Amino acid sequence: MSDSDESALDASIIVVGGGPAGLSAALFTQKNGLETTVFDADETWMHKAHLFNYLGIGSVGGSEFMATARQQVDDFGVDRRQGEEVTSVEEAGDGFVVETEEDSYEADYVILATGANRDIAEELGCAFTDEEVVDVDVDMETSVDGVYATGAMVRPEEWQAAIAVGDGAAAALNILSTEKGEYYHDFDVPDDAARVFGEHVAE
Repeated sequence: MSDSDESALDASIIVVGGGPAGLSAALFTQKNGLETTVFDADETWMHKAHLFNYLGIGSVGGSEFMATARQQVDDFGVDRRQGEEVTSVEEAGDGFVVETEEDSYEADYVILATGANRDIAEELGCAFTDEEVVDVDVDMETSVDGVYATGAMVRPEEWQAAIAVGDGAAAALNILSTEKGEYYHDFDVPDDAARVFGEHVAE
């Protein structure tokens, strides 16, 4: 994507939750020109995990995985607010107001990535399924326009990092497609990697 394409996007994203789903969503949105803020209370189950069922990763500790993921989104310019907990999310006009214990923030879209905690989704009036998880479509959008839910919020007992990362990506790509007015695919090629990472690109 050219720089002019990126500058044409002015939507803002707030991600509530900084585990695999939230950071995956933030990576895709920020990387593609959408102003993205992540609020991370650091309550992810990844700190109790050790991954060797994640495709492409042989074996890595959960906290080590999180450190790499956080560095990755930081490198792309995500405004990651570690330890600042979201207390409420409310609809406001065409967007949302997100309150924390420290301040108030506005966003055009909200991506919820709070694990099995579905309180904010319930307070926003998102529909739930008979299994008492947040009801979403294939793009992870809830019944509230502009609000997405991911990971363990939308599936009973399916607490897998690989699923959560995919959910975050699906939510982000749907937002990007909406903003661009056409289906968007974040497909990078070796020349893109060389442009972004220079001599540090993996062979």
